[in-house]
Amino acid sequence: MKFEKWSVYGCAALAAATSVLSGCKGNTDSQNKTPAAAVSAAASASASDAPFVVGMVLVGPWNDHGWNQAHYDGIKAAVAKIPNAKFEYIDKVNPADRPNVKSSHVADDLIAHGAKFVVFNSDDFKDDALDIAKKHPDVSVIHISGDYAWKDGLNFKNQKNLGNIMGDIESAQGLGGCAAALSTETGKIGYLGPLVNDETRRLVSSAYLGAKYCWEKYRNKNIKDLTFKVTWIGFWFNIPGQTLDPTKVADDYYNGGYDVAMSGLDTPEAAVQAKKATEAGKKVKYVHYDYKAGCDTAPEACLGVIYYNWAPSYFDAISKAREGKFVGEFVRPGPDYADMNGDKSSIGFEFGKGLGDKKATIQEVVRGLGDKSVNLFTGPIKFQDGTEFLKVGEVATLQKIWYMPQLLQGITGPSK
Repeated sequence: MKFEKWSVYGCAALAAATSVLSGCKGNTDSQNKTPAAAVSAAASASASDAPFVVGMVLVGPWNDHGWNQAHYDGIKAAVAKIPNAKFEYIDKVNPADRPNVKSSHVADDLIAHGAKFVVFNSDDFKDDALDIAKKHPDVSVIHISGDYAWKDGLNFKNQKNLGNIMGDIESAQGLGGCAAALSTETGKIGYLGPLVNDETRRLVSSAYLGAKYCWEKYRNKNIKDLTFKVTWIGFWFNIPGQTLDPTKVADDYYNGGYDVAMSGLDTPEAAVQAKKATEAGKKVKYVHYDYKAGCDTAPEACLGVIYYNWAPSYFDAISKAREGKFVGEFVRPGPDYADMNGDKSSIGFEFGKGLGDKKATIQEVVRGLGDKSVNLFTGPIKFQDGTEFLKVGEVATLQKIWYMPQLLQGITGPSK
């Protein structure tokens, strides 16, 4: 499909231009839907009266019940609190849905139509985000999950209008792993992984460390009796013909003795297939990722949801940009352990019905993380190949966690 310039402000223009969109539904979302006549009048208004336009480039569908919907809901909530602000977005910017369409093309068009703040929500967009920041120095750019704005990171670029936001989800991953270890009856936990990189290695490893901690401490079992396997599908969600089918991966787990599946995907296959499995009489559970309402698919089988609450960070960044105070920085907000599922906590773990009386144990671990009596990244810990990750008593630095070159010893599945 050839990329054509398109306007996020009008479906008629999109259709006439043979737009990259298959349709306009859901791709323009502002606080005030403006008729064509009003748009013309607004064009002659002073700049101070013009809305502050916030744009977002989403790698997947805005309503995927996962990663993308969490961003969509979070930024909408933030924009709703900012006077005279307007939100525009384009979703499904990926090789399957929009062949030959780069995220930078989409961002350019958002900016051409007034966006002064643009978010790229996928690790895959990191270089496009940098290019857009260089090309449009008067636009505030956020790249989610990257490290180009991290002065202490390995890839610092010193681009003053480019920032990164990525919450400390490792703590919640540990809680998800703990919930899985407390609940498995077969001692076999499966993890649906997307693609392999530093980010996904650290998330899978965090989940494993949480499982190991609770398996040993609360179930008094040998870690050698716990199987923790990751299967990488090859992308953040299913692309037919290019990735493994996550529905089949989930079914293979549930049919192969793995009675708990954890998801690291943008989409809810682990939950959907758990529902089908339980309806067929299987005793299986799942841990959902990112979308807070992820337990709704199969409440009785859901152990919990590991999720980000993007609204606080988006509100802060947009407010600074609107006031001319935005600076490119690496922002890593963590959980509010006193109220982990409250509106102000950037990281949460939603308790599922499937936990039953094990909820109290998870809450005890939350308290330990909060008062720092529990730190899952404390040595001795080894990598898969037997080399040392952390010495005895050593606590991992953020750099060590962030740039994780291998999975940890005890995890089955490839590190590359």
